[in-house]
Amino acid sequence: MRLQNKTIATLIAEGVEDLEYYVPLMRLQEEGAQVLSAGLDLRPIKGKNGLSITPDTLIEALSADELFALILPGGWAPDKLRRYDAVKNLVREMDETKKIIGIICHGGSIAVSAGIIQKGQRATGSLGIKDDLVNAGAVWADEAAFREGNQVWGRVVADIPDFCRELVAALVE
Repeated sequence: MRLQNKTIATLIAEGVEDLEYYVPLMRLQEEGAQVLSAGLDLRPIKGKNGLSITPDTLIEALSADELFALILPGGWAPDKLRRYDAVKNLVREMDETKKIIGIICHGGSIAVSAGIIQKGQRATGSLGIKDDLVNAGAVWADEAAFREGNQVWGRVVADIPDFCRELVAALVE
């Protein structure tokens, strides 16, 4: 229970990749973390593969001061979430305070829109956002998962075990 009394938020919206949401959620709960599912509103959403998720809280109610870490799962949700100032502001605040941000698959598009990609830093995700990451200044790394500063990057669903290992290692450090 290495993450006991730590609050971590996962940003969700319609079309979130179910496995990229649920597997890290359960892995972090296994370590004792309180994981909040944060949405644009409190209505239940359907994941990309049809699983239902009910948000615990509103994204706009979250504060970087109260969070230990933030998770940005992929799927189609990031394309929706990246349009909201509350999302981009929270991601920027978490990054500015050097708190851990877990980013997997299309979650990197939120990082691009929030402006937290530093020129020359490594990043990965779905090939569908490779050009976005490179155009934002990142160096594309075709690796399953790795840590780059306070950001933990994961490529795709198949890499979730590697992503979770990197994420937990960063959080308990």
